[in-house]
Amino acid sequence: MVQLTSPSFGHLQSIPKKFTCDGDDLSPELRWSGLPEGTKSLALVVDDPDAPDPAKPKMTWVHWVLYNIPPTADRLPEGVSSDALPAGTLQGLNDWKRTGYGGPCPPIGQHRYFHKLYALDVVLDDLKRPAKAALEKAMSGHILSQAELIGMYQRK
Repeated sequence: MVQLTSPSFGHLQSIPKKFTCDGDDLSPELRWSGLPEGTKSLALVVDDPDAPDPAKPKMTWVHWVLYNIPPTADRLPEGVSSDALPAGTLQGLNDWKRTGYGGPCPPIGQHRYFHKLYALDVVLDDLKRPAKAALEKAMSGHILSQAELIGMYQRK
């Protein structure tokens, strides 16, 4: 079973400020293990289902989309730049309509940030900077296992 962890924050724990819009907006270090046999690639989606207000959520805000991460990789370093991603990794669009990581920046209340890692039995075609929905459609029927790490953040 795939496990996803971060030395930056624990499951259901607060995400440190440096990984948010109130800090340096760096991506947190993510580590994984336990990929199932037959894993050909990995995909990562980071999103916030509590947008804009956790009391009355209206949408899921997407913060980061990566796919075709090679199964030989076992982590993404803190603050990873586009050119430092594992070889072959492709990027999708976040809800700011750009590639790359966009950290938590909730307008109100405490939000949950779901870091979801998928082990896939295929290397996906180049989807040309897909949004999350297009990636999810391409992954459908190919997910061998998945893991989730949830971080919390509320602006002061």
